[in-house]
Amino acid sequence: MAAGSTGQHPGFFDIKSASLTLVAVVLKTTDLAALADELQQRLGATPDVFDQEPVVIDLAHVAADATPVDFAALVALLRRHRMLPIAVRGGNAEQTLAAQEAGLTEAEAGAAPRGEVKEVIKEVVREVQVEVPVEVRVEVPVSTTTLIIDKPVRSGQQVYAKGGDLVMLAAVNPGAEVIADGNIHVYAPLRGKAIAGAKGNTAARIFAQCLEPELVAIAGTYRTTENPLPPEVVGRAAQVRLDGERLVFEAIKL
Repeated sequence: MAAGSTGQHPGFFDIKSASLTLVAVVLKTTDLAALADELQQRLGATPDVFDQEPVVIDLAHVAADATPVDFAALVALLRRHRMLPIAVRGGNAEQTLAAQEAGLTEAEAGAAPRGEVKEVIKEVVREVQVEVPVEVRVEVPVSTTTLIIDKPVRSGQQVYAKGGDLVMLAAVNPGAEVIADGNIHVYAPLRGKAIAGAKGNTAARIFAQCLEPELVAIAGTYRTTENPLPPEVVGRAAQVRLDGERLVFEAIKL
């Protein structure tokens, strides 16, 4: 008798509802060439921020645009930046149908809160389930997990504290990169790139004993050496935080 031919067999699989945390890519143009340029500018220096993480494409800002969206090309573009598009929301009927023909599903659009962050990749979507509306939250709670590194990060190296804070007890050298979903603390010279709030946590901060970075970024807002830091913080103990969509640099008195 073949396995599974009786009614007593428990079965080889179950189907259950599951929740999935997603990042929303808020599309504000149907010009994929312009989008590709901005993605490269904003994410090209941090290729591992998205590690094949699923995303939902928010079309609310382009729903009135009559220009068709090439979803196959859009999916390929996002995948080049290590994102895995699985759904769309907020589009018109034609856009939604085109997205479904490209293999994407439709996520029910939730009402966005006032003061929605205006960056391309900041919004966090939670609780995407079958027949369950998408719940939108702008700010990500700070995780309690901490990654501690006690060796210097050298040029070409990268350290990523996924889901929490990063504490560096040694230098971040030029050409090196430190990333955290929460805060970054560097109890040594910070001379490379520091990216805090990588998943959209606007409350994240960067602290350094000696602030001389090539780049600092919090939740997608960044500043490079092309725009010199205020003289009162260069080479000194300082913190970096967000005030709205502006980076604020403040000296720390030790």
